[in-house]
Amino acid sequence: MTDYYDIVLGLIPASFAGLTAVFLLAGLSLSVSIPLASVAAVGLIYHALFVNAPVATTAGDDEPTAEAPPAGATAD
Repeated sequence: MTDYYDIVLGLIPASFAGLTAVFLLAGLSLSVSIPLASVAAVGLIYHALFVNAPVATTAGDDEPTAEAPPAGATAD
């Protein structure tokens, strides 16, 4: 299953190369196209790190857990 962060990792080089090509076709020089395209790549990284920040999980958070009975309780 593709996760959000997998998509972001794929979009970083795709946006960098794609926008560089678009800016070149639009008539901008290579020395202007690359920095402009890198702004979009940095924007993707910023969004993945700070806006939609990863959350630490442990292996097994997906499975429901049974609650332990309170201390001193007897089974009926």
